Amino acid sequence: MDLDLTEEQHMLREAVAGLCVGASDTVRAYENDSKGFDDGFWRQLAAMGLTGLMIPEEHGGSAMSLLDATIVYEELGRSLVPSPHFVSSVVSAGVLQTGGSADQKAEWLPRIAAGEAILTPACLEPDNGTGPAGVQLAAAPDGDDIGLTGAKRHVAFASSADRLIVSAREPAGVSLFLMDPAADGVTLTQQFTVASDTQYRVDLDGVRVSAADRIGAPGTGWDTWHAAMLDAVVLVAAQAIGAAEASHTLATEYAKVRHQFDKPIGSFQSISHYLADGIAAIDGGRVLLHQAAWTRDQGRDIAMLAPMAKLFATQTCRDVSSTTIQIHGGLGFTVECDAQLYFRRAKSWQLNWYDDTHLEDLIATELLG
Repeated sequence: MDLDLTEEQHMLREAVAGLCVGASDTVRAYENDSKGFDDGFWRQLAAMGLTGLMIPEEHGGSAMSLLDATIVYEELGRSLVPSPHFVSSVVSAGVLQTGGSADQKAEWLPRIAAGEAILTPACLEPDNGTGPAGVQLAAAPDGDDIGLTGAKRHVAFASSADRLIVSAREPAGVSLFLMDPAADGVTLTQQFTVASDTQYRVDLDGVRVSAADRIGAPGTGWDTWHAAMLDAVVLVAAQAIGAAEASHTLATEYAKVRHQFDKPIGSFQSISHYLADGIAAIDGGRVLLHQAAWTRDQGRDIAMLAPMAKLFATQTCRDVSSTTIQIHGGLGFTVECDAQLYFRRAKSWQLNWYDDTHLEDLIATELLG
């Protein structure tokens, strides 16, 4: 694996970093907001072709490699800019590319790529895990249609979505459906999370969808979802590594300027060793996630590498952001300090998009056969 970035990849990093300048103000402005993102920033992402990140060119996308996408997501993680990019342009677009019909791809992928439509998945259910057994929302025949009844939680940007991708259980197994969040029988309730990002509980009471709204054949939904998620969790890892590095920079700069006993606190061994451990973990996490992305781009299986990258990167972000809080002392817990922004989002990334328990199960299954 070549760890050197190309000239084009360096230019991509600089372009995205420039777009995200001053993002901390945007993060604060949209905390616990019912919409949760800035339209102007979303239009800028679309203008740069980033809303079509890995969507094929035939559907209006940029057809970037997964390694290119990790570069984008390291910068998005570094800045913490809130947007529905991940749920729409990565997860939902990935599901449609993997399992969608020709008509579904033609209808939705160009609109996602142009930033004109937002889709978001509704997969996690109350009191259920992130694996296939956790999908218990019922899909039952309702005349010529299918009725969906149950609840989903932690559905990101649901109030802004043109469609939800809902996982449900049929007799054949787990299926995925495109569903209008404005349909009869849908209730959206905003949730307030540790990250203060925009998430909703979605309650469905006999919501009718047609057979044409099913993504793939009955019972194939989990295979489609998991295939899309293997790419997606690599980008969560990239986001976490970018955020960890930004948080580490905050800690390093503060350790240089904060004095105690007439010395910068960074001169004390306990602080300097914390910082050394942090940068070693960040660099290790970046190598792992780049290996996963490079392997995927080579057409090889990442069934173990992708979960490993997400598991390690989100734990690294959690550890580094915690250390940053400690180095800042009481200041780190104040809302005026950026340290707490990274600390809270680190835990959210760790819990969402396959939690640690499910990731460990996936790795163990691949390891033990």
